[in-house]
Amino acid sequence: MHDRSRKTHNIVAATIGNTLEFYDFTVYAAFSTFLSQAYFPTGNPHLMLLLSTVIFGIGFLSRPIGAMVMGAYADRYGRKQAMTLTIWLMALGSLMIGVLPGYATLGLAAPLLLTLARLIQGFSAGGEMGSTTAFLVESSARDRVGLAASWQIATQNIGSIISGLGGIGLGACLSNTQLAGWGWRLPFLFGAIIAPVGFWIRRNVDETLHVGQTLHSMGTVISHLLTQMPGRIALCIMLVAGNTVAQYFFLYGTIFSIHDLHFPAAFSISINIALGVVGFPGALLGGYLADRHGPFRIVLVTRFLLCVLLVPAFMLLLAHPTPTVFTIVIMFLMSFHAVSTGACICLLPAMFPMKVRTLGTGLSYALGVTIFGGTAQPIFTMMIANTGNNLSWIYYVVGMLCISSLSLIFLWRMPGTRTTVACADR
Repeated sequence: MHDRSRKTHNIVAATIGNTLEFYDFTVYAAFSTFLSQAYFPTGNPHLMLLLSTVIFGIGFLSRPIGAMVMGAYADRYGRKQAMTLTIWLMALGSLMIGVLPGYATLGLAAPLLLTLARLIQGFSAGGEMGSTTAFLVESSARDRVGLAASWQIATQNIGSIISGLGGIGLGACLSNTQLAGWGWRLPFLFGAIIAPVGFWIRRNVDETLHVGQTLHSMGTVISHLLTQMPGRIALCIMLVAGNTVAQYFFLYGTIFSIHDLHFPAAFSISINIALGVVGFPGALLGGYLADRHGPFRIVLVTRFLLCVLLVPAFMLLLAHPTPTVFTIVIMFLMSFHAVSTGACICLLPAMFPMKVRTLGTGLSYALGVTIFGGTAQPIFTMMIANTGNNLSWIYYVVGMLCISSLSLIFLWRMPGTRTTVACADR
């Protein structure tokens, strides 16, 4: 296989699982109303939806566990083997939701099995990120590490676009009765079908882990990381915190547009697609710029611009609360966030040597997403409800971006980190 074809194959192999992960994530959120009817028929619509979203959130709890187990596995036995296992786990979680009978058939076992499916999805997602990001940077050219890693972020947006288009297609082809009865299962079954394709692609990639640089057991990998590099883990968690809170700002924007601005419910699907269309090229641009000018500089500049623009942009929106203005504002802000996250992602694997790179990258990311991403939307909701101010939650986003950027400065000042972005020990 030619070198260019091999690099393309590596990118597709690594990112197909990440695309599937974010596809599953957005599909569950989009069809949570139907899931609540199938598995939580309490008779109270608000309670039903709340229970469905709680099960959704439970999936976050298993992400750090997946990152720990699969990260240690990938650092001991190889990125390829870990990537193969995680994509089958993703398929299992999607298939379970797609075929699981409802409460009317299984009773209490139905929501319990739904919870198990979400835990499996969270476990696989936690293990997927570290192994694929390590694989991307280790299989790339030394002057293309930023661009290679940015595909990890870019393909999250592809997952959003696919799920959004699928939602529109199902809405056009099926009635509400059909969607509520069985149509909502189709997107999950589609996700289960994608996974074998991903396995077939991944089985032909070359392993990037050097046998001579592995530790002798998974326990040693975990012990080495936690005892030798706790400071780097903490700084990387805070680095991820700014990205994930900002990401959930955009995801929450669809809820805000419906609940607080009273836009049509169908509007949320179009917004998710619009964000994906901006986020995909924006993330790749961020990776490209990181290779040219350094990731620290690009992330700091774009985060600063996002912080400065967030409040006035939303003040403009609240002064002219129309779907058109909302779409323009949210896509404009997304362009800065996408570039920032695309440039930032290559820093995580660069902070850890190859022998603990997957574990360090995946665990830092999973803990950052779980702690700060998993709590972001409840915090947004409580701030708006308690203050009565539709701008209050924006200040939380700005504050977290500023705090997170302090960790970026500390990482930049650490000995050797300015020259490790190319992951020289590979």
